[in-house]
Amino acid sequence: MIDNHILAPVLIHLFSAVLQLIAWRKTVTQRIISILGTFLGTLLAIRLLADVYSKGVLTLNASNWEAPFGIVFVADLLSATLVLLTSIAGLAVSFFSATGVSRQRMLYGYFPIFHFLLMGLNGAFLTGDIFNLYVWFEVIIISSFVLMTLGGRKTQLEGAVKYMAMNILASTFFLTGIGILYGITGSLNMADLSVKIQQVQNQSLVGITACFFILGFGIKSAVFPLYYWLPSSYHTPPSAVAATFGGLLTKVGVYAMIRVFSLIFIPDEFTRNLLMIIAVLTIVIGSMGAVIKTNIRRMFSYLIVCHIGFMIGGIAMFSKIALMGALFYLFHDIMVKTNMFLIAGLIRQLRGTMDMKKLGGLYAQYPLISLVCALVLFSLVGIPPLSGFWPKIYLFQAAFTLDHYAFVAALIIGSFTTLYVIAKMWAEVFWKDSPDDVTVEDKFEPLPMFRKILLVLPICILCLVTLFIGLNAEAIVQLVDKISTQLLDTSPYVEAVLGKTK
Repeated sequence: MIDNHILAPVLIHLFSAVLQLIAWRKTVTQRIISILGTFLGTLLAIRLLADVYSKGVLTLNASNWEAPFGIVFVADLLSATLVLLTSIAGLAVSFFSATGVSRQRMLYGYFPIFHFLLMGLNGAFLTGDIFNLYVWFEVIIISSFVLMTLGGRKTQLEGAVKYMAMNILASTFFLTGIGILYGITGSLNMADLSVKIQQVQNQSLVGITACFFILGFGIKSAVFPLYYWLPSSYHTPPSAVAATFGGLLTKVGVYAMIRVFSLIFIPDEFTRNLLMIIAVLTIVIGSMGAVIKTNIRRMFSYLIVCHIGFMIGGIAMFSKIALMGALFYLFHDIMVKTNMFLIAGLIRQLRGTMDMKKLGGLYAQYPLISLVCALVLFSLVGIPPLSGFWPKIYLFQAAFTLDHYAFVAALIIGSFTTLYVIAKMWAEVFWKDSPDDVTVEDKFEPLPMFRKILLVLPICILCLVTLFIGLNAEAIVQLVDKISTQLLDTSPYVEAVLGKTK
């Protein structure tokens, strides 16, 4: 069904960014526009998901050029759900940024670039054209690079260089794969590619092309051995920026891998084994890195790497149960990882550091805030019946069914490592007494009430969403069941775009 409202979640952020550029020196106006823009974007995303859920796959042909000749935008359940989660995360970060980002950074264009980043994320989820996906990726890379370098501190620039270098390499692999794909099929429309790729006689060349996409998306997802840029860069920008990066940017790579390897390249035995090896090593390496870190954001960065392996393993098994587990974990991870970095930012605002050895006494001073943080930490660990628990059931079930015992072992290692590092963080940051070598006045300087509300409110919003995902797991399971069915049978997607079945 054709629907002209598909681009509304993209355009709302474009218009918000333009209005903020007009109000360049008026930081208060920019904050108001940002909060209103992300709130409206969330409402539009809810409407889009409701329409897709009731009407099926929606399409929009740009400039009324019919597919596969023109650029097409497609909203199915997967893309619409990710647009909604991105909008919720963006709303929370927008509230946090209103007081958690310095005015100096706002004067350098923080809010317009932030909305350009959200625009790129939504565009990547909604595009139905493989080259257009590359273009949206470039919008994301440019916006994120600017956000990472705002402020110009040495550590930021060092992290940004690593981030940009690896993402340029990823874009090179991605663009090379697109070029080969266009050369052997003559099309860039993903629905059309799913039909024509089966007609290519040289399937070995198709397999080589798939490897280029694995490399490109693997770098963007921070999988082993291409992960090191993430823990080297995500701890350097402001916490609001790190929350957006940690919750959303690597997930775009995971989404792209799911989309391409369900619609265009159906994984063969070699691809599945390769992805499974990558998944196992990613979990193990991420776990090892998290254990030895004492800086909160560095530890969270390695946990991102570790948990990306959970999702890649689900893609590698490519069964209905495995995809349900990977999708459920993807939705949970977006909310929890965004919130974890916001919590790290709140701790920095309250204590001036994120070194766990120099922290302590937060529970005694802020019991209610600490309890909210505990719910988020428990969700990350996967304490039943919270959101991190349910997807692991499906991943374990799929792994046992398909005899992937190495992945079972990796899941156990990753889960217990997460429990260990989060328990250590709780004991060091919240539970223990304050270190004696820092005065109480230095450590417990109170924040103004209004500023504290703006910092805590987004954490509470994301915590409620995470609780909803966990406590209403039946509804989420029904959603991921429908999405996994669409991924395994892409004929409704192809028919909606091309008007014909595969």
